This record gives sequence, C-alpha cells and structure tokens, in this order.
Amino acid sequence: MRILVLIHEFPPVGGGGGKAAEDICTALARRGHELTVLTAHLRGLPREETRGGLRVVRLPSLRTLPYKAGLPAMTAFVLAGLWAGFRFIRRWRPDVIHVHFAVPAGAAAWALSRLTKVPYVLTVHLGDVPGGVPEKTGNWFRWLSPFTPPIWRGAKRVAAVSEYTRSLARGRYPVRVEVIPNGVDLKALKPASLAVHTPPAIVFAGRFMPQKDPVGLVEILARVRDLPWTCAMLGDGPLRPQVEAAIAAHGLGERFRLPGWVTPEEVISHFAKSDLLFMPSLSEGLPVVGVQALAMGLAIVANKVGGFVELVEPGRNGFLAEPGDGEAVAAALRSLLSDPAALAQARRISRDLARRFDIEIVADGYEAIFREVTG
Repeated sequence: MRILVLIHEFPPVGGGGGKAAEDICTALARRGHELTVLTAHLRGLPREETRGGLRVVRLPSLRTLPYKAGLPAMTAFVLAGLWAGFRFIRRWRPDVIHVHFAVPAGAAAWALSRLTKVPYVLTVHLGDVPGGVPEKTGNWFRWLSPFTPPIWRGAKRVAAVSEYTRSLARGRYPVRVEVIPNGVDLKALKPASLAVHTPPAIVFAGRFMPQKDPVGLVEILARVRDLPWTCAMLGDGPLRPQVEAAIAAHGLGERFRLPGWVTPEEVISHFAKSDLLFMPSLSEGLPVVGVQALAMGLAIVANKVGGFVELVEPGRNGFLAEPGDGEAVAAALRSLLSDPAALAQARRISRDLARRFDIEIVADGYEAIFREVTG
C-alpha cells in the first residue's frame, strides 16, 4: 500500500506528535508499505532524505524554531503541502493520505482529497480540539473553529490519540472518533537496568511553555531539596529564562541540567540514565514522552490531566495530582525519592504497563483502517 503522510512537524522538528507519527510510519514501512512524508523544512535539515524505510520530503516553510510553529509558518505549510501534495499524488498515486493534526495539515489533506479523490484518515491530537490546550490554541480557534468541521467530516476515519482527546472531540464534532494511542517500539526501547541511581535521577521532557509548567516544576522540587536527587530538563522555549531564574533563586544550580532542545534519540539516552519522569503539565493528549518513559521503566509523577491517566496507576508506577496542588505533588515525589525500594518497584511496573502501547498493536489498528478505507 502507498501512504502519503502530511504533518507540519516531524523529527527532529516538533514535539511528541511528530515522534508519534514517525514511529507509526516506521512500523508500517517495516511491513512493506511505501510511505512518503511531507513535512515542513527547517534551516540546516536536508530537503529530502530516506530513513527507516521512509521518504521524508521537507517543504519550504517560514518556520524558524524547532519547538514552535506560528500561524504564518502553519499557513505556509498548508500552501506548500497543497502544491507538493498534488504533484506527488499525480506522479506517485498513493492509496490513502494519513494526516496528523486537523490544523494545519488537515486543511491540505481535505483540499487534496477533494481534488484527487484520494481518501484521507485523520489522526487528532489534543491541540486539534477547541479547549484542549486553551493557553496555546485558544486565540486561533476563535476564528478557525468555523472552518474546521469540514476537515473532520471529510475524513474517512478519525482516530484520537487518547480517550480524553476523543471525549473532547465528541462534544465539538459530530463524527465517529476511535482511539488509537501513541505507541513505542518495545524492542528498541529496553532499559539496560531498572536499578535506582544514586542519587535518584529525575527527568522532564517538553517545550518550556505554560502548558508544561516548567517553572512550577522547579518550585515543587525546591520543596524536597532536603532529599538527594538530580533533575535534567530536556527542551527549550520562551519560559527558559524564568526556569533559570527560579533555579538560581532557590540555589539549586548544581541539581539541575538544562541541555536545551535535544533529538528524540538523545531523549531516550537521558531516560536510560533516569529513574522518574516528572511532568507537571496543565494539559496533555497522550504524551509520547510518557509512553517512552513507561517503555524505559521510569516511575511517573504527573498532574491528573489528559492521557496521563492512561499511563499512571496511582500508587503502583507513580502518582497523579490535581493541577495546582503542589503540596500533593511534593508529597508524591518525597515518597518515591526517600524509598529506593518503592521507586524500583514503580519502575518495574511501568515497564510491564508499557506492553499495552506496543507500536505493533498501534500499527495493526492503522493498517486495518487503511485497508478498510481503500477497499
């Protein structure tokens, strides 16, 4: 089967959504399907390359940062995707279009499908649904909302990455939505050891933006400064100066490492040297870093938001707290950091729970949809 994939950010550009798309594409390519990915170009990256059995074509874009795409860059991607997508469909004749994110790539998929009659399958992430990430997309949806229903209705099938994302979508769009979670390659992501490090190693991975609350992370860790720990904060973004200021204000400079924006491979390398993923996010779909953390056998402490409720069994492989309850989060961290045996047990349980997110199961779901859609 020939599958044309449209997505505005693809590794090493973007966040978890791009990584999830890459994992799905790679799994399908291993099964013998032909895939071409159309994504946005960023300075310094090749315009075209083949990796993991995928052909990745990066289109002209106004994007200037790996962790952020503004409205001009998204608009540019839609226009470039229409032009390039039409030419690829005419020459390559794909059987189906797989599009990630209703906005912006969904607009290009809808138009291409209308022009060429090639069906498209839409995978939606939390930011695709009005109200899912209000601090990030609230302003956009004030004027984009009237234009998005045709994108959802035009898809032959719609898949959401988490039950939470589907529940939000059901309240806004009258279409059938099924859940296919983000997955990981359990054979590739396998911890060498589940022994707890000395001192315990905490890791955060994400954009330094309000949605992820990286400043709040520093403030909460300051409450357990009497315990031994280190913390690596992977990522970058507009809140980095505030994060650095908070670390300095609490005199915790020797406890933290901020390596900046790192590649997906480097994220896994850091996870291999960590014991606990700490994510005080205020909103999430099904975070790819959370699924990766399970696979690498990390305990998880997070807010009770979005897809984290599907990753954490409280009291077993970690803890969940209500957003804003810093005291409860600090107590959860204290219980694990002060008890190496409990932390080691949580790590083992996380690895066991990861089996439900095996990328082969995820690929089975998409393969079945594509075969049904193409008849």
